[in-house]
Amino acid sequence: MDPWPGAEQCAVLRARLLSWWEDHGRHTIPWTRHAAGGRPGPGEALDPYPIWVAEVMLQQTQLQVVLPFWHRWMERFVCLEALAEADGHDVLLLWQGLGYYSRARRLQQAAVLLQQTCLARGAGDPWPRNLEGWLALPGIGRSTAGSILSSAFDLPYPILDGNVKRVLARLGASAQPPARQLARFWRLSEALLDQQRPRAFNQALMDLGATLCTPRNPSCGLCPWQEHCAAYAAGDPARYPVKDVPRPLPFQVIGVGVVFNSAGEVLIDQRLPEGLLGGLWEFPGGKQEPDEAIETTIARELREELAIEVEVGEQLIVVDHAYSHKKLRFVVHRCRWLAGEPQPLASQQVRWVLPPDLVTYPFPAANARIIAALEQR
Repeated sequence: MDPWPGAEQCAVLRARLLSWWEDHGRHTIPWTRHAAGGRPGPGEALDPYPIWVAEVMLQQTQLQVVLPFWHRWMERFVCLEALAEADGHDVLLLWQGLGYYSRARRLQQAAVLLQQTCLARGAGDPWPRNLEGWLALPGIGRSTAGSILSSAFDLPYPILDGNVKRVLARLGASAQPPARQLARFWRLSEALLDQQRPRAFNQALMDLGATLCTPRNPSCGLCPWQEHCAAYAAGDPARYPVKDVPRPLPFQVIGVGVVFNSAGEVLIDQRLPEGLLGGLWEFPGGKQEPDEAIETTIARELREELAIEVEVGEQLIVVDHAYSHKKLRFVVHRCRWLAGEPQPLASQQVRWVLPPDLVTYPFPAANARIIAALEQR
């Protein structure tokens, strides 16, 4: 970022952004308002619980996707105690569809820790008022912590989420990806922050990135920072932020068996608690080996992971699904259980379930498509 904005320019940018935000900001976001609907005044605290839930949901996920999930969550787990004492199955089921399920597990883990801290202190307020306290909780990074502290308590902590990185990269026409110069971006976010109105400023900065300074086709003509933006002056703001050349994602084929018993039940197993999809249920299967027929893959994987023998039948569906780190193709076949009592050799537990009851279990997105295919047969 060159030139670096000095104190005087930061003051101008700050004032213009807040003036724009008063008229054009996203003032209807529910967790940024009092329960009665009004906007909080400077220095006034809000309930941290709904803000914390929202900020974790917003990691890797856009606001319009998060809103219905947040409303359902707040109806089901109305407070910290309700979340801490909830069944983990119910937590994952309510999160189903948001992805990155480790966020849900860490939310509940943090709720338990906060409740324990509150009981140990004998105090009624478990919420940290500093960066260190929030960073000590599972699933909380510096930007999420700063956003919670500024939103809930109006404390002067900077933020650096994806929207903010994009805005700052364009402001200075940064020639390197933000990930390569995070310390510099953090310093700029902190220099710009309005110490008297941190809640309003951080929200304004996020709103600018979400509504005007968008990844494609930014609305530069409406931007309060247009005349200070180096990317706009360069004539091609959409070039920024600069990105590293993406590496090709590895591709794997997964053979999946939908195993039926004589009672018409299907077999599902629960993943181990760690990892991206930890704790979710799925139809069993595994990776196809080189030069291996997919039917052989399914029979082998079910033998190795569940200690059962099956007859692999017709193909049910093929599902392509991309994660951030790999691409998978699930080739799914109906199977008939022949022998062996199912054992969770590589999972938490296994269960026979009637097909209509599958909706009561939290599944990854790819497995949800398999369930839909079953309902059509």
